Amino acid sequence: MLVSWNSTNNCNMFCDHCYRDAGATLADELTTDQAKKLIREIKKAGFKIMIFSGGEPLLRSDIYELGNYATKLGLRAVLGTNGSLITGDVALSLKQAGFMAAGVSLDSLDPDKNDKFRKLENAFARTVEGMRYLKEAELPFQIHTTVMDWNVAELEALTDFAVTIGAMAHHVFFLVPTGRGANIEEEALRKVEYEKTIARLMEKQKQVDIEIKPTCAPQFIRVAEKKGVTVRFSRGCLAGISYCIISPRGDVQPCAYLDIPLGNVKEQAFDKIWLESPMLKELRSQQYKGKCGICDFKDKCGGCRARAYYYSNGDYMAEDEWCLYRPKGANNHE
Repeated sequence: MLVSWNSTNNCNMFCDHCYRDAGATLADELTTDQAKKLIREIKKAGFKIMIFSGGEPLLRSDIYELGNYATKLGLRAVLGTNGSLITGDVALSLKQAGFMAAGVSLDSLDPDKNDKFRKLENAFARTVEGMRYLKEAELPFQIHTTVMDWNVAELEALTDFAVTIGAMAHHVFFLVPTGRGANIEEEALRKVEYEKTIARLMEKQKQVDIEIKPTCAPQFIRVAEKKGVTVRFSRGCLAGISYCIISPRGDVQPCAYLDIPLGNVKEQAFDKIWLESPMLKELRSQQYKGKCGICDFKDKCGGCRARAYYYSNGDYMAEDEWCLYRPKGANNHE
């Protein structure tokens, strides 16, 4: 079980696809004491991994203190960062605070394309330098890439780069139109290209030792099985089942791309929200509609609930229309 906390809305980048629409610090973000209370409640709810993301979490002055607090409680603290603020001292401080790993965002090997997408001059160079500092500090890291129509041809090369620089994994995120991402929906892969790209990534997995994981593309479980690729993941979409996210202000939602507040941790204990939310209970029922409901991969995949929500105009239990798979016996349910 893993939970992601957007520790701040403050960010030194203004990325085109940001689901949080990050940029400026919000006036009512969780204080240090409120954050520590949240961490205790996350532990109580049974979570094992806590991701400190943003915005850019390194812009939060108490990030080391909070990471250390989570670590001492027995959580595996992980940083989700754009990497541009990581210096040698920062990398060492993260390791000393108890952070166990970092996810670093990089979207193209072409510095101009990457920097244009990230809206920060020299973003590519600064991010790569940050990865090298993490490597020197012996803090494991993985590369996160958001795949779009303009960088889809680079994915294998990005994986090779990840291997070369010493990353432990390459996680490829498929765009779900949320936040600023809704403004670039037309740049998302279309259905056929979506399926082909998942297949390409699983073929690449056969060639490299580091982990490749398509994210927000739960159909990769089916594709991996078909191609005989062994993955450590038992399920595709985790939203509300073994994963959720908390906003800088304390709103709990099922995943980063299902922007539906379930309660606020300032007003109600996180563990209570996690256990009692009607929406989370519905997601856990797996009573999906359409072909997702009858699919022979329902328990392993689940379809992307956020993508289903977006393209059905508000039904998070609808079928994931981006999936090309035709379930066994589908003709009998039409």
